[in-house]
Amino acid sequence: MRISMVSEHASPLAVLGGVDAGGQNVYVAALSSALAARGHTVTVYTRRDNPDLPDRVPFADGAEVVHVDAGPTEPVPKDQLLPYIPALADGIARDWVDARPDIVHAHFWMSGVAALDAARRDGLRSPATGLGVPVVQTFHALGAVKRRHQGADDTSPPDREWLEPLVGRTVKAVIATCSDEAFELKNLGVDQSRIAVVPCGVDLNLFHPDGPRERARRRRIAVIGRLVPRKGGDLVIRALAQLADDGVGDLELLFVGGGSGESTLGHDPEARRLMALAQELGVGEQVRMRGQLPQASMPALLRSVDAVVCAPWYEPFGIVPLEAMACGVPVVAAAVGGLIDTVVNGVTGLHVPPRDPQAIAAALAALLGDPQRAANLGRAGRARVEARYSWDRIGRDVHRVYRRVGASSSAINPGRQQGVSL
Repeated sequence: MRISMVSEHASPLAVLGGVDAGGQNVYVAALSSALAARGHTVTVYTRRDNPDLPDRVPFADGAEVVHVDAGPTEPVPKDQLLPYIPALADGIARDWVDARPDIVHAHFWMSGVAALDAARRDGLRSPATGLGVPVVQTFHALGAVKRRHQGADDTSPPDREWLEPLVGRTVKAVIATCSDEAFELKNLGVDQSRIAVVPCGVDLNLFHPDGPRERARRRRIAVIGRLVPRKGGDLVIRALAQLADDGVGDLELLFVGGGSGESTLGHDPEARRLMALAQELGVGEQVRMRGQLPQASMPALLRSVDAVVCAPWYEPFGIVPLEAMACGVPVVAAAVGGLIDTVVNGVTGLHVPPRDPQAIAAALAALLGDPQRAANLGRAGRARVEARYSWDRIGRDVHRVYRRVGASSSAINPGRQQGVSL
């Protein structure tokens, strides 16, 4: 099968941890590699954000990235990319003329707009059915949820409010990454019969309990991911201060993400905000900003911590808990979005209510005060990811969706496929 991925702002080649680089980059890279390993040919289309990038870059056997000229050849915040989506669709459609894909999988709502635009072009219609290329969509985050939690701080373009639901109702299938997202999609008018829940995965060969670990002078907890307010880093600092007040002082909190290296403190506004809060609460000496780390360095760091805390206001899925569980580390997770599915409360970690630093402190105290319980949660976490979240299994499940969509498309009478236009 010839598969095209469209991921307008999240290249599988990007450095992780920046404002617009995170779980989607990992997902697209890992899913593409898993599908290629099953014998498919995968091409990922993303916007060129550097004039020196080659047109095509192989990144796995059978998978490559194509950089498409769409807007300025420099980084642009993803919420400002909508004006360049027609040019992205044009570039994708031109490349498809020589190699029409069997299916397109779009990632994020603007990629869906571009994919549907490109797929409806007359020159790309199947000679057998007269139909355009079938499109499958994964949103990774929904604007309705973002607006609900961020309110006036939501920087999404206004057109997202109507375009995103239209994409969901137009594509052949939507792959939701958790049951909570499937519920939200139904509220947006997406037909339940076209929603498939397939979670994200984790690299079990890289992330595992055995192997080197960083040396730590004291007990550690970690917050891993982009440094943005919605990730709840301030809640974890407040929990750390609560623990210190309760006599649990031999503890350090690591923030991994943001700028490059520990110099991130001087340049990242969220890092400065968090450190100012830590100083105000008297725990500044216990907080370390590690900045971005290469993915290859993450397992050693994870093995060195006593718990990973994921305390976002909302979370479409969240790959970090899977990586921690794969390394045998218990997770304290806000009971939101995809974290409800992945972290089993009392089995692989502990759920806490969202935006509740006291609950985070209580959960951490329970784990730190009972090492045997923490170890049992870690072992159960590893068993869970082995059973459910390998990328090989995720690739197999996604391919089942592709096959179903391909079969339904070939059974439809020829006609003009609906598209989305700006």
